[in-house]
Amino acid sequence: MGLTSLFLEVENKNVFILGTGEVAKRRAHRFLDKGANVILAGNSIDDELTEKGAILTPLKDLDEMVKWSDIVITASGDEELCEYIASISQGKLINRADKPEKGNIIAPTSFLIDDIEISIFTNGQSPLMARELRKKIQSIITQEDILEIKLQDYARKILKERIASQKTRKEYLENILDDEEIKQCLKEGKLDEAKGLVENLINSNLSQ
Repeated sequence: MGLTSLFLEVENKNVFILGTGEVAKRRAHRFLDKGANVILAGNSIDDELTEKGAILTPLKDLDEMVKWSDIVITASGDEELCEYIASISQGKLINRADKPEKGNIIAPTSFLIDDIEISIFTNGQSPLMARELRKKIQSIITQEDILEIKLQDYARKILKERIASQKTRKEYLENILDDEEIKQCLKEGKLDEAKGLVENLINSNLSQ
């Protein structure tokens, strides 16, 4: 499989999902939460999906749904129907939840820690281990790490306004990352105080 990891902008994109089982529902929630338009074909959907904007369509409308869609997902237990949808989805982005190796996009295990999104893909070898790895990653990322990301973002915005050289900006960011006083502030959860130290560090260096 010649797959590589990417993040795809799906806001206002049309997503058609064949199936209404647990996998189909998880896919639907994922795309709805990112602002996509989602239609599912199957027996029924729950109120939570409907409240988010999902629409249920009868199976007789499949061809029209594929034409409407930007992304097609096959998540049905009906193998023959999945194969038919795949056959008429040529040129589309298609996620084969039933047979991942036959699609051209994968929806890996993904989770958020604050503003950080982390995805894990085992090349289809072990969804169970993807879940276990997720637990390990969640256990080692600290609140201090999250605050450091926010601080680096804050510093980058200041530096982009004041320093043209990308190389010089990187040096500043590395110094900020290694600064012991700033680290202590973040350990204590004092983000605003750390921002003040960052401003002082940048100003003092620029004034030299």
